[in-house]
Amino acid sequence: MVLIVDGNDYAYELEKLTSCFYQEEAVKVIIDGKMKDGTEPSSDILNELPSISASKRICDKETLLDVTFRDKDSKEIKKTEKGNFVSCSLASSKDSIELHLAQLLYKVLCEATGIVPGFGILTGIRPSKLLIRLMEEKGIDAGVEYFKDAFFVSDKKTKLTLDVANAEKNIMSTSTPDAFSLYISIPFCPSRCSYCSFVSSAVDTPTAKKAFVPYFENLLKEIEYTGKIAKESKIRMLSAYVGGGTPSTLSADQIERLLKTVHDSFDMSFCTEFTFEAGRPDTITGEKLKACKSGGVDRISINPQTMSDEVLKNVGRNHTSKLCIEAFKSAKEIGFDNINMDLIAGLPGDTLEGFKDSVDKVIALGPSSITVHALAYKRSSDLEFDSGLFSVARDISSMVDYANDALYFAGYIPYYMYRQAKSVGNLENVGWCKPGYESKYNIYMMEECHTILACGAGAVTKLKEPNGSNISRIFNFKYPFEYNDKFSEQISRKKAVLDYYGQSSLHEGN
Repeated sequence: MVLIVDGNDYAYELEKLTSCFYQEEAVKVIIDGKMKDGTEPSSDILNELPSISASKRICDKETLLDVTFRDKDSKEIKKTEKGNFVSCSLASSKDSIELHLAQLLYKVLCEATGIVPGFGILTGIRPSKLLIRLMEEKGIDAGVEYFKDAFFVSDKKTKLTLDVANAEKNIMSTSTPDAFSLYISIPFCPSRCSYCSFVSSAVDTPTAKKAFVPYFENLLKEIEYTGKIAKESKIRMLSAYVGGGTPSTLSADQIERLLKTVHDSFDMSFCTEFTFEAGRPDTITGEKLKACKSGGVDRISINPQTMSDEVLKNVGRNHTSKLCIEAFKSAKEIGFDNINMDLIAGLPGDTLEGFKDSVDKVIALGPSSITVHALAYKRSSDLEFDSGLFSVARDISSMVDYANDALYFAGYIPYYMYRQAKSVGNLENVGWCKPGYESKYNIYMMEECHTILACGAGAVTKLKEPNGSNISRIFNFKYPFEYNDKFSEQISRKKAVLDYYGQSSLHEGN
């Protein structure tokens, strides 16, 4: 697919939207006659079909926009001497050029491909954030109507986004300018799942074995140092999250030490949620769960991803669905009443009927929250790209629809949502919960309500302007061996937190 952009500054946005329709191939972009890297396009690229052009021109002081799709093979598209095409044009005002170009591109590509993305022209990560802003600017009813009509969002996706927005607003209101949340990274797993794109290492590899113990000791030091910085900055911790990787690759003793270090290093009196992402059932034991419970954890995740043993094998997970059920029941017996479980729609070898069975079995267990992810193909994962992607996309869309309907029917509410690049079918990931069991950390993090102080390899500290919207980032080293080798430099980077809050207006007048 070739995208030709002339006379406008929206090549990036138009490319992202085009990619929603052409996920199976790279989109080659020509901007005002040049490739994105500034080189001349070859004759092969100029003559390649299908192609789509999006142009802006001025005629009699009027701004005219035109989008035209050409494909030599399509029988359903209008025929001319220059090839088969779909074309759409309109006059636009200066302030609406980006929106109108996206609308035209969407209409043309829907007609040309037969694909109708549920989120319309939206390609951003957080549609609920946009809807909240529109409701604040235009009023609730007008904001929702504009969201649906201007961006071509389907009725189902509009309802889903509105429900998420309402849940998020309630949690966001509990944040304050002097608040922060803590994230701790455990980038190790018992094995690497084929779909995973996170920075995590299989714990039994030679490199991971060598890095594991020094990593853990350095992590405790970083937590202690971060706690000192938080106290000096006079900011309050509202939630904490231990994620990965798979944090339950730690031993029970290590979990106990980790949680004790958090309690010793931070003022926990304002913390209303402490999550430990236990994750894979093959790493969960009663001793580890008890260590979490005695260490102040009040929310855990036990993540099957699927309840099909065959699909679990396909993605490289060394546990069964039975083991997942046993881990869940063990956690309940130990006293955890806030348990999340994850499912992924579209895993290799899964079917619509198989995914329905997974949804039904997880709902029957009655966890307080269930997160449903749509499969995303990532360059850093081991999952091979499926060349028949859009036949798969239809199945995954049906899987997600079934999960949404079943969860609504079972009394769960959608409380946070995000969308990933390369998500099959341009679908979404949604956290569902029983009323009152919304994960505050997930919303604080996703909606960037306040600062996130992050510890461990691959973690990113996000410093939120106390009375504004600007975000400054401090990146930790990506890999455990790198984190260990450059630990003193890692600690030095954290000093920027003190500088940030020393220069902010948070404590002026105190």
